[in-house]
Amino acid sequence: MSTTYEDETMDLGLTNSATTIDPNVVQSRILQSASLSKEQHRDAMMEDGDDDNDIATGPNAVVQPEFKRLSAAAARGGRSEYRRVRCPAHRYTPLRDNWEQILMPLVEYLKLQVRFNTRTRCVEMKTSQHTEDSGALQKGADFVAAFMLGFEVQDAVALLRLDDLYIESFQVTDVKLLRGDHLSRAVGRIAGQDGKTRFAIENATRTRIVIADTRIHMLGSYANIRVARNAICDLILGAPPGKVYNNMRNVAKRMNERY
Repeated sequence: MSTTYEDETMDLGLTNSATTIDPNVVQSRILQSASLSKEQHRDAMMEDGDDDNDIATGPNAVVQPEFKRLSAAAARGGRSEYRRVRCPAHRYTPLRDNWEQILMPLVEYLKLQVRFNTRTRCVEMKTSQHTEDSGALQKGADFVAAFMLGFEVQDAVALLRLDDLYIESFQVTDVKLLRGDHLSRAVGRIAGQDGKTRFAIENATRTRIVIADTRIHMLGSYANIRVARNAICDLILGAPPGKVYNNMRNVAKRMNERY
C-alpha cells in the first residue's frame, strides 16, 4: 500500500509541475504572437500590391473597381475603321511583284482585311472582328506607306515588329537652296559612287535611306535618324565625303561600344 501511495504522489507532483503556467508568461506570448501576425500581414500586403499608395486598409477603406480590358472591336464601338494608301505610278510594278509578301503580315499578323483598288490605285485596309490590336490599322498603314516611299518589304516590316521606328522625309533644298548642276552634285554626294556613301551612312547609323530624286527618306529610331540626317546635311552643304566617312567611323565605334 505504501508503494502505491508514493507512486500516486509522484504522479501528482509531476502533473502539477508540468501544468503550472505563469500568467505573465502567457500574456507576453500572446502579445508577441499578435505583433508577429501584424508584421506578417503588413509584409503580405506590401508584396501583393505593386503600388502601396493605391492600397487602402481599415474599416472605412474604399475598394477600387476593377474593369476588364476592352477588346479592339469594343474600343471601336463595333464599327469598322478604314485606311487608304495611294500607290504612286513608279511603285505600281514593285507593288504587283511583292503583293504576296505585303499581304501576309497584314492579314496573318495584324488580322486586317486588305485589297487593292485598281480604279483608284490605292491599297485599302479595313479592321474586322478578328483584329485584336487597336493600333493594328495604323501600323498597317505605316507599313504600306513605307513601301510606297521606296523601302524594301524586309525593311518596312520592321515597323510592325518594333514600336520605336519612325520615317522622316525632307527635301535637299530644305537644307540649302540649290538649283541646276549644284543640286545634282549634292544628290550625287549623298549617294556616292555606286551608292557607297549611302551604304556607309546606313551601316554606321543602323538606318535605311531612300533617295528619290531630290527627296530623302530615312527609316530608323529617333537617335539614329538624327545622326544620319546630320551626315546627309553635311554632304549637302559641301563637306568632302572623306570627312563624313571619318565621322561615320567614329559614330559606328561609339554605337558598338554602347550596345
